[in-house]
Amino acid sequence: MTKELNVLPRDAVRAALLGRVWLPGVGPAVIAVRQGKAIDISDKFPLSALLLNEAEPAKALATAAAKGRDLGPIAAIIDNSEEARRDEAEPFLLAPVDLQAIKACGVTFAASLLERVIEERTKGDPRAADAIRNKLMAELGLDLTAIKPGSEAARKAKEMLTARGLWSQYLEVGIGPDAEVFTKSQPMSALGHGATVGIHPASQWSNPEPEVVLVVNAGGHLVGATLGNDVNLRDFEGRSALLLGRGKDNNGSCSIGPFIRLIDKSFGLEDIRKADLALEIAGADGFRLEAVSSMSRISRDPLDLIAQTMGNTHQYPDGMVLFTGTMFAPTKDRDRPGEGFTHKPGDRVAISSDKLGTLANTVHHADRIAPWDFGIIALMRNLASRQLLPH
Repeated sequence: MTKELNVLPRDAVRAALLGRVWLPGVGPAVIAVRQGKAIDISDKFPLSALLLNEAEPAKALATAAAKGRDLGPIAAIIDNSEEARRDEAEPFLLAPVDLQAIKACGVTFAASLLERVIEERTKGDPRAADAIRNKLMAELGLDLTAIKPGSEAARKAKEMLTARGLWSQYLEVGIGPDAEVFTKSQPMSALGHGATVGIHPASQWSNPEPEVVLVVNAGGHLVGATLGNDVNLRDFEGRSALLLGRGKDNNGSCSIGPFIRLIDKSFGLEDIRKADLALEIAGADGFRLEAVSSMSRISRDPLDLIAQTMGNTHQYPDGMVLFTGTMFAPTKDRDRPGEGFTHKPGDRVAISSDKLGTLANTVHHADRIAPWDFGIIALMRNLASRQLLPH
């Protein structure tokens, strides 16, 4: 298997894969990956949101692919998606979502819960993180991984930690009854595989957040999954939780892909619950970091996260994608002892999972990457000019 084909799931021949590509001189196109080919299905489904709201998305994808237009080998499109060597005259991958709301849950893994508390206590200063991390781990005196959010044990833990002056807003959403749910980014703003993601130039403490992303239709039903990078500014959020919006929603601060894998006989909820994720960071300075995590260690079930995000109080008529949170909070020192990890321009971040493929992006400052200029209005105008607006 070539390096490019590693972007696809290991069992890609069995997978129902939905994607989007940019066709030069044409615009965005919805594709199916079939037998190593990219099949344009835009005539039938000009929006990925339309297909995902079909009664049986995987079946609809297969039917449309049988009549779609062959764009050539998907490997060539994947290879051309690398922004640094991209030929703008050839197709390249986009994020596989369009009109869907982009939502996210946080503090769903014990490891990231501890790091959020550390950010809060350091007020966003990475130099103080190592000392506070060691002190907190000694003072907490309990195993956060063993506590079910919202349980009687969680209530007792809150009482104990409050009495000791250790309670935190992050512990509230980490082991309390209500999950943290926020809007990560705007529809049409997510970047795809190979693109350059952005960190705010004022941030001195940032890291990737590799996550499984749930794909949910307008009725609140899980219809697929993909990978995502919820690029995080630890210093912004550490200074104040009210800076969450500024820290999370910047130019290029969200990547999703490479494809949506639809629920079918070869892939289901249990595959999502058991998915292992691998993270690799390679810096232009020679720095390397590798780690592995598993969705089996998440504190809240994926279906619970969907129910807490979408229902009687929140509807998303175009569907949504939901970042499920991360257990990755890199602490390996990069520059000076005790300061941990922070991104630098030129970092290469690869997130991999056997049944979802690989999402890889390069990092730069948000004001140095391509501005976001193709939103919903541009999409509607483009589809209208191609006579593809849905009726």
